[in-house]
Amino acid sequence: MSRQFYSVLGAFMNIVNQPNSSINPAKISNNRINNIGDALEGYVKDAIAGLLGRESIENSVRDRVYSDAFSWLGNGSNPPDCIIKNGDAIEIKKVESLKSDIALNSSHPRNKLYIDDTRVASGAKTAEKWKVKDIVYAIGTPDSSAELKRLWLIYGDCYSASRQVYEKLFTIIEKGVNSIPDTNFQKTNELGKVKKVDPLGITTMRIRGMWHIANPSKIYGHLMDPTKTKQFYLLMRENKYQSFSQEERFEIENIKKIGYSNEVIEIRDPDNPARLIKARIIKYEI
Repeated sequence: MSRQFYSVLGAFMNIVNQPNSSINPAKISNNRINNIGDALEGYVKDAIAGLLGRESIENSVRDRVYSDAFSWLGNGSNPPDCIIKNGDAIEIKKVESLKSDIALNSSHPRNKLYIDDTRVASGAKTAEKWKVKDIVYAIGTPDSSAELKRLWLIYGDCYSASRQVYEKLFTIIEKGVNSIPDTNFQKTNELGKVKKVDPLGITTMRIRGMWHIANPSKIYGHLMDPTKTKQFYLLMRENKYQSFSQEERFEIENIKKIGYSNEVIEIRDPDNPARLIKARIIKYEI
């Protein structure tokens, strides 16, 4: 690349240029499961910031680059995991196997990120001025040695239905739970909380929705070559692709590597599968 782009396109170009960069969990924590997940998050952020292959740089240098690249770096509990400065929100998910479903826990799938979403981290809401952001799911599968086998960067509007679909179901269930007689319900971001369940009034029950969504490898498996050892995919709507700068698009369209491709395809609209929409799939399979 002629210069560094702080964007999802820039991140994919960095990955293509450094496909053997390892996600190294050793420096994160003693808990290996959380360790690898945190390391994947670091890998994705480094890809966006242009730091792949530079794992040994001083923390002060990394902090400065991150400050240039991001307006929000996450809080570990509320979405998103980071926000590219004046750009897209990123939610990072680790999956154990290549086709495992994605655990979203208490957050439903999102096609966009909205400022009025009560589950979005308050720091993300004030990190910069915005109302609606595109959201990218970064879904990575490491192997037993913490080498990244597959990474999907997939925009929410190629993956999830509109927010009303999920919020309608949530509201119906919430109303049903709250209609149970002789219970002391409290309003929460979850489906509900029942206080004073027992005669002493000392027991509380939380009622949570636990969301999962199918792995993109199941939905878009026909676009993949399963024989390759490392697989990197970026999927977005074509109108989103055209919104990136001409310089970025020129750079990514002129990559010349075996296993790399960039093409326009048609995918089903998540809100209406009978309708096909133009999308852009960028692949690097080695």
